[in-house]
Amino acid sequence: MSTDRPSYSRSTSCPLLGNILIIAAGLLLLVICLAWWVTAHQTTPVSLTPTLTGKPEYCLTCHSDLAEISPSHPVKTFGCVICHGGERLALDANLAHASMRGGKNPSDLAVVEQSCGGENCHSGPSAGDRDHIQRVQTSIQSTYAGAIASIRYSFGAQPDLTARYGTSALKDALITTKTGLPGLEAFSPAKDSNPAIQLFANNCLTCHINATPREGVSYSRLTGCAACHTPNINSFATGKIHQLTTVIPYTQCNTCHNRGNYDLRQMTFVERIDPQTDRIHSYYQPISQFTRCEYTLDCIDCHTRVETMGDGDIHANKKEIQYIQCKTCHGTPAELPQTRKLTDSQDIAFRQALLNPVMDLKIGDTLLVTEQGEPLWNTRVLPDGTYQLVGKATKQVFTFRPVIGSTCTQNGIDQSSAYCHTCHSAKK
Repeated sequence: MSTDRPSYSRSTSCPLLGNILIIAAGLLLLVICLAWWVTAHQTTPVSLTPTLTGKPEYCLTCHSDLAEISPSHPVKTFGCVICHGGERLALDANLAHASMRGGKNPSDLAVVEQSCGGENCHSGPSAGDRDHIQRVQTSIQSTYAGAIASIRYSFGAQPDLTARYGTSALKDALITTKTGLPGLEAFSPAKDSNPAIQLFANNCLTCHINATPREGVSYSRLTGCAACHTPNINSFATGKIHQLTTVIPYTQCNTCHNRGNYDLRQMTFVERIDPQTDRIHSYYQPISQFTRCEYTLDCIDCHTRVETMGDGDIHANKKEIQYIQCKTCHGTPAELPQTRKLTDSQDIAFRQALLNPVMDLKIGDTLLVTEQGEPLWNTRVLPDGTYQLVGKATKQVFTFRPVIGSTCTQNGIDQSSAYCHTCHSAKK
């Protein structure tokens, strides 16, 4: 019996093995090339470990070109994540930005407590002037309570001008409220049947700092704290600005103020169309009289941080919180303006001057103060009895004399603008 066995010739097996080896070598070369390409194109993380958190973050891998946001928020101390949120170790942009607070604006009041809060930052005790968030949230710039009350009263929806509603529900955090307003309910126009109130809600709630502003360059601003403290929103939108500042020009105030007037019969906003060719016309509308200081200075030169940011109490209208008058700087024919000599290095005036160094204050300087004792830190009393003021936005230096001893015939009691404008108005 014979057994047939298959036979394999060397001539058929060797080419097959060779082809396999060639393919394997090609695959190996491809893997090596792919690994090289991935390595060559892989982003090298730029690590930063902020001193406040002690945790490394890779944000500077992509954002190394951003300038310091402010001298009081150095990146080596704060980093990025403590304010902005985000995934600190992610190198993919979408993943890194997925959990950011407030998008590009962590100071929006919806997230500001998580971003900027803490007793050592901006939601600390009022005694140390650390209660910025609480003051801003209760301010009329945030609540819009006065305007809401006025409209509802005018159209019979409430019996008086007492503030009952704000842009959001709010409770007064103060132990004792000076204004007697323990809180506000959220304004819900759907509950009011009057069509005028409905129009007000639709057309006129765009200036409070929680609201998205109207379209147009004239209204360009962010929300929350950055509505004031981040000027030049057009550059911000293109990624060219990363800034918080206390140097706030009047043009930033104008993104809400002085852009036009509300027609209370039609409940619509009428934008001003008059030419604004110089500072006085850019500053004010041509409907009244103004003294030179009112348009030469910037808004922040007169209106203090408490007037603009609030005092922590809920107020029914602007008149309750605004207290700067002509006599604050000029006095009256019978009295000099109030002053205070700096004797304590921890005086709040030194901190304010440090944040906007236009005035080199020192122990022994005498400053003008408001009737509430709030220092006008950009002023000082000069040895000859005159006063000096340095513009917070322009750094212009102004000197002026008190009213006492002059030929002024005002009675000193009436501090209304119309009364002072009788003699001191500038022609437009």
